[in-house]
Amino acid sequence: MARLVVVSNRVAVPDAASRAGGLAVALQEALERNGGLWFGWSGRITPQSGEQPGVVEQGRVTYATLDLGRKDHSEYYNGFANRTLWPVFHYRLDLANFEREDYAGYLRVNRLFAQKLRPLLRDDDDLWVHDYHLIPLGEELRHIGLGQRMGFFLHTPFPAMEVLLCLPSHARLVRSLCAYDVVGFQTAADLRAFHDYVTVEAGGAVLSNGLVNAHGRTLRAEVFPIGIDVEPLERLARASPRLSSIRRLRKNFGACKLIIGVDRLDYSKGLPQRFHAFQRLLETRPAYRGKVCFMQIAPPSRSDVPEYLELRRMLEAEAGHINGRYADFDWTPLHYLNSAFQRATLSGFYRFAQVCLLTPLRDGMNLVAKEYIASQDPENPGALVLSRFAGAARELDSALLINPYDIDGVAESLARALEMPLDERRQRWAHMMNAVRASSIDRWRESFLAALSSAPFGSEGS
Repeated sequence: MARLVVVSNRVAVPDAASRAGGLAVALQEALERNGGLWFGWSGRITPQSGEQPGVVEQGRVTYATLDLGRKDHSEYYNGFANRTLWPVFHYRLDLANFEREDYAGYLRVNRLFAQKLRPLLRDDDDLWVHDYHLIPLGEELRHIGLGQRMGFFLHTPFPAMEVLLCLPSHARLVRSLCAYDVVGFQTAADLRAFHDYVTVEAGGAVLSNGLVNAHGRTLRAEVFPIGIDVEPLERLARASPRLSSIRRLRKNFGACKLIIGVDRLDYSKGLPQRFHAFQRLLETRPAYRGKVCFMQIAPPSRSDVPEYLELRRMLEAEAGHINGRYADFDWTPLHYLNSAFQRATLSGFYRFAQVCLLTPLRDGMNLVAKEYIASQDPENPGALVLSRFAGAARELDSALLINPYDIDGVAESLARALEMPLDERRQRWAHMMNAVRASSIDRWRESFLAALSSAPFGSEGS
């Protein structure tokens, strides 16, 4: 059996004091099966990028991590990856920053990763590269002679061709994707956007068997919707009432119905629109005042990127405005928390909340939606209000699907969710739970690796 090599922007070497999340666990299981290597950035920023990766052996898995220099981190990570590709891939061209220096840094770090990874590879390795930070890595490895099978999975959306064309480096980016043998997307819409670009802009073709021929290579491009580790989350949710944090939650909210939102603090998540919709609910339906609370959990991210600092200031001001206008001496309508919580606590929050409100303006998948469903009490499940622009909406079509730009429409869906009869909640939940089980993290991993293992070894062309 071929050894698996996983490459991601960030590698967190596990230790006794940390517990990896679902994605990390899924990848570790695959690495441990036949022995494997996980390569990527250490998370450390140093004056200069590391000359040699640090290597840690744990069982059958080798973790190899490289430090990034300040200039490389600024241009590759904060610059092109997160101020260019992230906003473009999430349809936020108004926030995209197109600097040639950042693009040069992005290519330079991908080239550095390829050079430092190459000596660690064996001739029969299978490589699985993850996400938008490392799109050029496959092409860089091909340039230095790598013939092994390589797969790539994009965790973010892939934008429509007309949006991608706004990126000055769009042609090189898609050419780089074609260096892989398997390219995975979250949804059929993402795959369709890739096909459109290949056939219209790149002069390639989508063959009758679904393979893609472009830039002198034939590759598989398919949909692999990512999921969650369902059973452990179910167990955590069932056990959560014993946690002191959940007992406090129940005591503090009392008879109020709780609406919950959980998101990384990011402009793609539609958080201002979410706050406005909750305010509209209170404006137009005064009967909910004093009886409904909204708790938004939004741990900060990319705090040194200006757009994220501005978003945090905006949300703090909006939360203060809503509470200042509607709060009473014994009731605070909006609880805005810039904190991260353990999975056990979050599962209890999900289980207690009558409604989960998720309003991304664009999202690759949105696993919070699936986590909320998996955490529910089957006898008395809550209702999910979900943006149609989240990848999860394709699978969780029994949620109340909303347009996050339609503030009145979101407020109306919130009211409908709060008043939804038990029988309807059970039916909708059962349908969505079946979908969550069918697209678990294990199935995602195994389906992608099966596609990769069946790709022709070291082939070029059609």
